[in-house]
Amino acid sequence: MDPSHTKRPKLKSRFDRALRYASDVHRTQIREGSNVPYVAHLLGVAALVLEEGGDEDQAIAALLHDAVEDQGGRRRLADIRRHFGKRVARIVEACSDSDTIPKPPWRERKERYLARIRHEPDDVRRVSLADKLYNARSILTDYHRVREKIWKRFTGRKAGTLWYYRELVKAFREVGPHLMAEELGRVVTQLERLASRRPAKRQSSPRRRRSAG
Repeated sequence: MDPSHTKRPKLKSRFDRALRYASDVHRTQIREGSNVPYVAHLLGVAALVLEEGGDEDQAIAALLHDAVEDQGGRRRLADIRRHFGKRVARIVEACSDSDTIPKPPWRERKERYLARIRHEPDDVRRVSLADKLYNARSILTDYHRVREKIWKRFTGRKAGTLWYYRELVKAFREVGPHLMAEELGRVVTQLERLASRRPAKRQSSPRRRRSAG
């Protein structure tokens, strides 16, 4: 389908600058368990935000949503505020479950995030949910490649990771955005079904009888 055009583009030069900024900040990172550049995740989250109706600030926050947590903490947040404004910084801060090194214990961080996300404004929830949906899709795809080995990538391992995503589904179904929340629910349900299956036992091949010749 040929693209349409508009005289009032939704994404302007700020988005271009944010894309370069995100690429620079995360240049040496790759996705866990792969050789995929980390920026692929950031672009995917930004795409989901825009497809869900997000504006430029939300798309920029999507590109930068991991910069504070993974690449600089409070100093990085101040730099984002200086370059992209208070609203982008607010969204990025709300999407971060930690801004210190070392990070607090995993379960503590996730429980706090779950309690908080229900009360965040729409713009924060849109970016957060896009992030979680992209991650859940990636886990499901990679599960088909490596099966149960995938849980070694996560601090919460199998039980903790599935608990966290199921609780995210509950939280976002309460407050939205609802279309992405329902898709997250479908992906997590598929993942739970796959993870609950017992591995098939190998059938030993029958021994050949020796001929009596």
